Amino acid sequence: MRLLLHWILSALALLIVSHFVPGFILTGFVAALIAAVVIGLINATLGLILKVVTFPLTVVTLGIFWFVINALMLELASAVVPGFHISGFRAAFIAAIVLALVNMIIRWLIPKKRSDE
Repeated sequence: MRLLLHWILSALALLIVSHFVPGFILTGFVAALIAAVVIGLINATLGLILKVVTFPLTVVTLGIFWFVINALMLELASAVVPGFHISGFRAAFIAAIVLALVNMIIRWLIPKKRSDE
């Protein structure tokens, strides 16, 4: 159940980002759901490898380089998912920052799973 909730909230976060970032285009909720899955898979595989390899650069830039990696992962996902388009690296970079902020707010609003359940 939590996985389904996380998937829907990730799609909702993508839709929120599409309203605030010019050049970040989602055609609907179904495209957002598919994009959320694809972004999750890309981040779990290629994104993880890139984050490990570029860790020294991330330390030197105080973590800002992770936004570059996340922007690249968003652009890769937009190349695969129909109904999801990013019109350049600048839009992807801004979207990566806004998406991180939206996800932080969503995680803050959703209560944590209690340990007594």
